[in-house]
Amino acid sequence: MTTAEEKTSRILTTHSVGATVQVVIDTLFARIKSGAYPLDTRLPSERTLASELGVARNTVREALDVLESQNVIHRRPGSGSFVKYRSDPKPENTYSSIAKETSPLDHLVVRGILEPEMVRLAVINMNPRQIEELDQLLSKVEAVRTDVAEFIGAEENMYRKIAEGTGNPLLTSCYELTIEACRLSYRTALRRRHLTPQRIQEYQKRYNTLFNAIASRDVESAVEFIKLHLIEEQKLLLQES
Repeated sequence: MTTAEEKTSRILTTHSVGATVQVVIDTLFARIKSGAYPLDTRLPSERTLASELGVARNTVREALDVLESQNVIHRRPGSGSFVKYRSDPKPENTYSSIAKETSPLDHLVVRGILEPEMVRLAVINMNPRQIEELDQLLSKVEAVRTDVAEFIGAEENMYRKIAEGTGNPLLTSCYELTIEACRLSYRTALRRRHLTPQRIQEYQKRYNTLFNAIASRDVESAVEFIKLHLIEEQKLLLQES
């Protein structure tokens, strides 16, 4: 039997649009299906998407027109584009099951174990190309002003690049699980409450400091920074408790 998701996917590929527009449609729909852009959340701005995908704004606008015509998104004048599409429920795997069962304290403990070593290895092992890519991801973090979902997504990608820079696939996979646990636990709601524009600016300054330590191969400063950052995260957790 054809699922609603398969029907929508097929419809989205039958529109008479240019190849570049189709790539943007496919990319955005894949992100929506995967939950990267959850139901009712606002998509990044047309300008942001155009910059991220390397296309013109009118290409993004045309792709959004198609997505809106198929009820995947809906637009609110003056507010932006919001996800309207709900993916077919998928069987829960062991990975997501573990993430859901992770308590806030357990999540912070694991981060305290992984992140200092992850940063240490990244400083030692990241090649110039990876450092340049990390710089580009930091620029996306710093470009956010008030959009919490956009900031969290950019922040996750920055951490993923650091994990990848360790050169240790197992550590990278373990860290991906901590990101998943953060998404499925209290952390998402908590961070949405606490990520005010002022706090976003504070985080941006912190991450700039971390990048400078990584780029200059300063292991001690980078590790010390991430430990202090985790202490601040712990204080936030205790305040909420």
